[in-house]
Amino acid sequence: MNEIKIFSPATVANVACGFDVLGFCLNELGDDMIVRKTQEKGLKINHIEGFPLPLEVHKNVAGVSALALYEHATPNCGFEIEIYKRIKPGSGVGSSAASAAGSVYAINELLGTPYDKTQLTEFAMKGEALASSCEHADNIAPCIFGGFTLVKSNNPLMVLQLPTPSNLYATIIHPQIEIKTSEARKLLPIDIPLSKASQQWANLGGLIHALHTNDYKLMQACLEDVIIEPFRKQCIPYFDDAKTAAIANGALGCAISGSGPAIFALSKSLETAKRVERALEAVYSSTTIAFHTYVSSISHQGIKTLKQR
Repeated sequence: MNEIKIFSPATVANVACGFDVLGFCLNELGDDMIVRKTQEKGLKINHIEGFPLPLEVHKNVAGVSALALYEHATPNCGFEIEIYKRIKPGSGVGSSAASAAGSVYAINELLGTPYDKTQLTEFAMKGEALASSCEHADNIAPCIFGGFTLVKSNNPLMVLQLPTPSNLYATIIHPQIEIKTSEARKLLPIDIPLSKASQQWANLGGLIHALHTNDYKLMQACLEDVIIEPFRKQCIPYFDDAKTAAIANGALGCAISGSGPAIFALSKSLETAKRVERALEAVYSSTTIAFHTYVSSISHQGIKTLKQR
């Protein structure tokens, strides 16, 4: 195999109560990437479509993560990378993670899969750090592993795959404003009250149990962020209105996707997810803010190969 085309999906991180540790993978939205072997050693990003991103390897998250793998593997060849970007940078649905994870996945396939998913996540975290100023895997892990994932620890990296209820759907609304992850982190408090921390821990534990038991009622009770959301929602116009509308139309929960500005809602059934989509559209249609919406099932596969030769 000398060339591979892959689909690298969008992801939702934090999932309300799981700041920096919990995430899930979407089916319907993502980037395409083409990576091919070259006789000349080294890495090149020779084409980007969709959004203006740097071609320089050291300035592009896909290049930085690919370089981490390349320097570890020391192959007797090089690689060219093409990126067809459909996830807007700064959208809150794992744009940088899709790039970082996609390049290492593709190169690993071309090398005969010498690295496992955990190792690929570690390489991709190097690229993610370029975008967010710190290494974290809550978007990268679900992109690579698929489904819901919990990052048990970063050092050493331990990713736990969680079950996904079959009738669970995500509705995403992306107000067309940009929030940089590195800037969003600056809004967060250094110290938090113990009462809030214990409430958040309980919500996270309950949500994981709900995923294991298909308990939608428990899921609904646990999809609440009492620590991060109160600070970050200030950057997202009409967030409270959107959340109220989503819940009123049957969503199990609604919260900020990653660092925003995207907002996600989880619903039991596709019909409910689409009804929630219409409710969110109604909120932002009455404003001057442009937006996009998506309804997606949860991707169990994560990154997938589209074509190889």
